[in-house]
Amino acid sequence: MDQDQNDSLQRNLSNRHIQLIAIGGCIGTGLFLGSGSTIQLAGPSIVFIYMLIGIVVFLVMRALGELLLSNLNYKSFVDFVSELLGPYAGFLLGWSYWLCWVVVGIADLVAIAGYTNMFFPNLPSWVPALVCILLFYTLNSLTVKLFGEMEFWFAIIKVVAVCILIIVGGTFIAVSFKAPTGEVASLSNVLNGGDLFPNGFRGFLAGFQSATFAFIGVELIGTVAAESKDPFKNLPKAINNIPLRIIMFYVLAVLVIMAVIPWHSIDPNKSPFIVLFLFAGLPAAAAVVYVVVMTSAASSTNSGIFSSSRMLYGLASLNKAPRFFTNLSKSAVPVNGLLFSCICLLSAVVLLAIGNKSIIDTFTLVASVATIITLFTWSLIVLSYIRYRKKYPERHQASLFKMPGGIFTCWICIIFVILTILTLTLQSNTRIGLYLGAIWFASLSVGYLLIPQEVKKDWKVLLDQAINKN
Repeated sequence: MDQDQNDSLQRNLSNRHIQLIAIGGCIGTGLFLGSGSTIQLAGPSIVFIYMLIGIVVFLVMRALGELLLSNLNYKSFVDFVSELLGPYAGFLLGWSYWLCWVVVGIADLVAIAGYTNMFFPNLPSWVPALVCILLFYTLNSLTVKLFGEMEFWFAIIKVVAVCILIIVGGTFIAVSFKAPTGEVASLSNVLNGGDLFPNGFRGFLAGFQSATFAFIGVELIGTVAAESKDPFKNLPKAINNIPLRIIMFYVLAVLVIMAVIPWHSIDPNKSPFIVLFLFAGLPAAAAVVYVVVMTSAASSTNSGIFSSSRMLYGLASLNKAPRFFTNLSKSAVPVNGLLFSCICLLSAVVLLAIGNKSIIDTFTLVASVATIITLFTWSLIVLSYIRYRKKYPERHQASLFKMPGGIFTCWICIIFVILTILTLTLQSNTRIGLYLGAIWFASLSVGYLLIPQEVKKDWKVLLDQAINKN
């Protein structure tokens, strides 16, 4: 890298970028595409699932916020995990989180290809995936501010889509709209005759996996923190708004969907957002929602490309990845990490060219792997917080953004993570993801053991220099 170039990430993301990235992280492809299968598993109890996960997500993000603001030299959560829990934990987390966004990106590209097929049935499915990779690589390589602008508008589209669904669905409920199939929109459809757990407690538990997947990306704010202007103002504001967003984008949305469409009539293989308008006999509106779902998948892919490139940059800066990933462009973009992540995403093009799996099948498998890594990430964040409270009590006392409940709520989050992982054993398709996750962590652990001790000592020196610099 030339000496006249920037040698560190720049704080070029403004308040509106951070707020909309946080909102976009709360509205993932899992909500638009995967909520149908969750509703089929859990029935009306999906509302309780989203609320429980939302509480845990908020607590984890509060822990994340206090930790990041305790030392602005932390570029991401991998830095404080490495310092507080040790190099092994940081190594596992950094590479696992990178993999998480790569596999989510692959699933999102498959979804984009599938929905593009509706408008261009003769177009080879791998073409839109390749176009998206090239487009996002080009745009992300220019400047981080452009990434912020893209996510700003992507998030606005998603917010508007959810708001329209709630308004339209609410109108259907208010006027007791009768669908062409004969069903009448009513809140009584949600109550399901008083049976909130139609598939029993097992069905309720099984819904947690796909519901958790819908929240993947909310921790992205911990990756963009290093490039945020005025983090002491923007980070707390973005995190504190999470509960309101979850109530609006998840709880209200699924309540409206189940009130208009009886839960047992929802096709788990289709987006309930699209099905709602088809159910009401509005195919033109459904076609618009198709575009919105594609936009959501594109937003997730874009976030994944950004996050994975920054994760490689952080790992390389600590010698946990090849040093060429630390190379920055003149606009302070980690171009080598960006290129490598995009190359890995090309596997989606190969999959679409030779594979024959459905969108939902691919999503289920990828979702289970990504969910495991996300739960692993959340658990390390709260475990780091527990260690932080013991190691730096003076920082906690000086903090203006303390985690509610402190260490007690950390243990609640850890118990939740353990129980959610156990729910992955309830279904055969999610068990495969659990096994793949175990193989990944075992492989990383073997790789860590093979790394010479001299290299690991260098990790500690580099980390100390990075997090203690003036």
